[in-house]
Amino acid sequence: MYYVVHRCLDTCVLFYFSLKQVVDVETVQGFLRRKNIVISAKRYGIDALGAMAQGLFCSLLIGTILNTLGSQFGIGFLTAQLITINGVGYTAGGLASFMSGPAMAVAIGYALQAPPLVLFSLVTVGYACNALGGAGGPLAVLFVAIIAAEVGKAVSKETRVDILVTPIVTILAGLGASWIIAPPIGGAASAFGQLIMRTTELQPFWMGMLVSVLVGIALTLPISSAAICSVLGLTGLAGGAAVAGCCANMVGFAVLSFRENRWGGLVSQGIGTSMLQMPNIVKNPRIWLPAILTSAVTGPLATCVFRLEMNGDPINSGMGTCGLCGQLGVWTGWVNPSETALANGAAAIAPSAFEWAGLILISFVLPAVLTWVFGLFFRKIGWIKEGDLTLPQ
Repeated sequence: MYYVVHRCLDTCVLFYFSLKQVVDVETVQGFLRRKNIVISAKRYGIDALGAMAQGLFCSLLIGTILNTLGSQFGIGFLTAQLITINGVGYTAGGLASFMSGPAMAVAIGYALQAPPLVLFSLVTVGYACNALGGAGGPLAVLFVAIIAAEVGKAVSKETRVDILVTPIVTILAGLGASWIIAPPIGGAASAFGQLIMRTTELQPFWMGMLVSVLVGIALTLPISSAAICSVLGLTGLAGGAAVAGCCANMVGFAVLSFRENRWGGLVSQGIGTSMLQMPNIVKNPRIWLPAILTSAVTGPLATCVFRLEMNGDPINSGMGTCGLCGQLGVWTGWVNPSETALANGAAAIAPSAFEWAGLILISFVLPAVLTWVFGLFFRKIGWIKEGDLTLPQ
């Protein structure tokens, strides 16, 4: 009898704790749903990363372009120091670049659908994290802004003094995370980027091919090649190989799909993004082969033959022909190298006709010709069929 009662009690206790665990799990899941906290690779690896690249584009990249235009064309407003902060004078472009940390953090918060008080608090978090992260600041901002935004969302509107609690919790969570993880994350990203660049200099053929293919693939995938290049600080020959890979995909798909998409597709993919082809790639992955093979050819040509270096801001390395940012990055690197490139030993040069020819061939001519030739072959053997490259309407 005792044994039966004991077993019944054991069963009841186990059932209680099992039920409690289920309830607790459901409670947590319900809370996360209510707070719109979605822990997923898409939310953090695609949405947040893509938004970070846009924030970096609207601050650091635009600032660099403004500075370069001002210095090259003698535009007084763009070269004048508009404000002095702690003894340092800033031009219009300098101010835009100075705010890259806050811009990235706010963009990430927007992608995570953070409420207003959380979003505005991320300005402080982004500035502090980018400063603490050093050369690898963008990657540190990605991690820390996600943490701060999700913590802020969790406490948002949970108290009657939300206007105080939410900003304080968001800022303190972000600053604490920045202080702990930003320096090691930034250091690791910077070291890995240095490894890639040094290896490319030592083995320009194989690394030129590898960097070109991988960055080109990243550009077409629904992730941000620009953010990846910025995080790794890719400049120099590695940056040139990355530009080659991105151009192979963008110009390549624009030309390859011209018979299906005509001029609209040529423009939207050629100076927009080859990511538009992702739905078609999912249906038939073999349509990607011409662009990938082209990047495997143009990457080594960029590093070994033309010695094409991208010494502008690292974000340009992952932009390709999107708004001609990759080409602008190469040009600004020639005349006014970025701080990252200068730290890696770059110097301003007067580009020769050979260097201009290399940029044009790698960016436009070779991607168009090679992808078209590879495309003809794959169409002939039936791997690419009529309509496979038609863009979704």
